[in-house]
Amino acid sequence: MIPLNDDQPNRYGSIPFVTISLIALNTAILFWEFSLPFDILWKVIWFFGFRPSVIWAQEGAGMLSSITAMFLHGGIAHLLGNMLFLWVFGRRVEDACGPARFLIFYLFAGVCADLITAIVQPHESIPGIGASGAIFGVMGAYLILFPEGRIRTLWFIYFIPAWPHIRAVWFIFYYLIVQIPPALDTYLNGVQYGIGYWAHLGGFSACIFILLFLRHEAFARYMSNVGV
Repeated sequence: MIPLNDDQPNRYGSIPFVTISLIALNTAILFWEFSLPFDILWKVIWFFGFRPSVIWAQEGAGMLSSITAMFLHGGIAHLLGNMLFLWVFGRRVEDACGPARFLIFYLFAGVCADLITAIVQPHESIPGIGASGAIFGVMGAYLILFPEGRIRTLWFIYFIPAWPHIRAVWFIFYYLIVQIPPALDTYLNGVQYGIGYWAHLGGFSACIFILLFLRHEAFARYMSNVGV
């Protein structure tokens, strides 16, 4: 189930400058990563990736690595998946917040993602990278602001593609729920996954603060039970 687009128009502006800029910046950084020799690339990931054990040891870049890690990706597929979700859900959330507030919320969600990871997995020394924690925060914000929204998705039914519009609440809850079993497996049994499930859950938790980042008009509409 792959999201393609939210076909509802923006209310306050036409161009999501920050969303587009984040996609461009992440893409540029990945191409820069490709230009590095492998040994140098690994040192970059080791230093700028987020490692909970280093945070608790008060070594390295500290929580600053939470910011740098969300702009590094492990390959084209990793980048494309994250940037697709950012575009689908980020456009309207940015419209409701305004560019500056949206950028602050995006970074805040990414920090929340790593903070939860550091609490749950304090001894983890493998660096985590990627924007997915911040993007889960954006998805959660979308759910709060646009509960009636519909997402055009790509399905394959017996290898036949279909493009149904799915209510956002079901789409986002699906992606949230599938994070829980492996996250619990990591916490309870110490199983290692190549995906930061706790970062996803931590980033999603940031959505409860989205009302603090809204434009004044969007906040007034939300509090008046009018569509944002």
